Amino acid sequence: MFNNYGQSFQEQRMQQLMEQKQMRDFMRMYTNLVARCFGDCVDDFTSSKLSEKELTCSKRCTLKNMKFNERLGQRFGEESTKLMEDQARMAQ
Repeated sequence: MFNNYGQSFQEQRMQQLMEQKQMRDFMRMYTNLVARCFGDCVDDFTSSKLSEKELTCSKRCTLKNMKFNERLGQRFGEESTKLMEDQARMAQ
C-alpha cells in the first residue's frame, strides 16, 4: 500500500525508526556532553550562578565536544563512502 508520495508502509515505518534512532543518539550525545562538562567545570556550589572560570570552562568544553562530534561524523561519512566504493568495485 502506498501513500500520496509513493512510499510504502514499510518505507514510512523505516523512516520513523531512523528518525527515532537519530533523536535517541542526539539525546545521548547531549546528555553525555552535559555530564562531562558539568563534572569537569563546575565545582563551586556556594552560588546559584556559575563563576567566570566555570563559565569559560563550560563554553570551551562544549565547543571542544561539538567539534569532536562533527569531525567524527565527517570521518564516519568518509569511511562509509570508501567502504561502499570498495564493495561496488568488488561486485563488478
